[in-house]
Amino acid sequence: MSRTLRLLITGGGTGGHTYPALTTLSAVQRRQLPLDVLWVGTANGLEARITAEHGIPFKAITTGKLRRRPNIKELGTNIADVFRIPVGVAQAVGHAARYLPDVVLSTGGYVAVPIGVAAKLIRRPLVMHEQTTVVGLANRILSRLATRIALSHESSLEYLPASARAKAVVTGNPIRPELLHGDKAAAYDLFGLTFEVPLIYVTGGAQGSKQINTLIAEVLPRLLPHAQIVHQCGPAWIDQMRAVAVPRELADRYHPVPYVGPELADLFAAADVVISRSGAGTVSELTAIGKPSVLIPLIPTGGDEQRKNAGYLASSGAARALLEPNPTADQLLAELMPLLADPALRAAMAEAASKLGRLDAADALCDLLLSAAQPAA
Repeated sequence: MSRTLRLLITGGGTGGHTYPALTTLSAVQRRQLPLDVLWVGTANGLEARITAEHGIPFKAITTGKLRRRPNIKELGTNIADVFRIPVGVAQAVGHAARYLPDVVLSTGGYVAVPIGVAAKLIRRPLVMHEQTTVVGLANRILSRLATRIALSHESSLEYLPASARAKAVVTGNPIRPELLHGDKAAAYDLFGLTFEVPLIYVTGGAQGSKQINTLIAEVLPRLLPHAQIVHQCGPAWIDQMRAVAVPRELADRYHPVPYVGPELADLFAAADVVISRSGAGTVSELTAIGKPSVLIPLIPTGGDEQRKNAGYLASSGAARALLEPNPTADQLLAELMPLLADPALRAAMAEAASKLGRLDAADALCDLLLSAAQPAA
């Protein structure tokens, strides 16, 4: 492409929608093409902060949430959203018409719908990316408007409208490339870890998880003789988790931290097993790095997404999964202890996870974008 590629990105609200778009943008930038970018999102979404941190031009629009099952308790919000949606579409059309992109990348979230409609109205190619195994409501709407559809999982095809399936290709879900280059020794030095027992990395996300934290607190006395743990418990939980009673002689095997930042790649490299939720981003990271895991899905989520993600990995031999809404500490130990006792089992699970991962997902999505943009170039 000899002239500047004008790329409009939309998607956000959460990291699961924002980071795949950011990683794909980095892949496009690595191609060293003349590039102009505009990101359209919501003013209070994660995308607003991330674009500011990376110096990406950003425009905010209003948007309303599309609810599968309107709740009478949210009647006022539902009514307000009825009016916000057309306002957001009008704003999106205005931004898109002024910018005139060569191609639009949508990575989901409610903000993506107005921009998808705008792309259709101004006749610009739309590439839609779905991170989860279950195609969400917003993306089911956009799939009818999209020029090309990028899926993270083959199993997502069945959730698309029949008329949209011919436009779909499986690219995988882009993950931050730095996660693939962790330093195991650095994590051992940072947390003062031992080589005597396996390392478990526990995370419920940046804010922590009450359910996971409570389970870990209950199993610690029985678990620490067999493992050491780095536990991202969330800032609100750090004091409580530090106060959990554990055998004094094993206290140096438990390392609760409020938040894991740049050291995440090193922790992933060092961990023998990961205990986590099963959101789309987490599942993509675990499979890309080939890491055994015990998954505790957040229930409920839209479309029961996390439980289906966890079931997908478990059925492939890539994870153990606690699929009931309220798993017990005994159930967690029953899934975890065989992994801690058997390095060969962990290795087999790691291999199965790696087979589901797509290290080239960002580049595959970049290729799809450039292909869709080519007629306008």
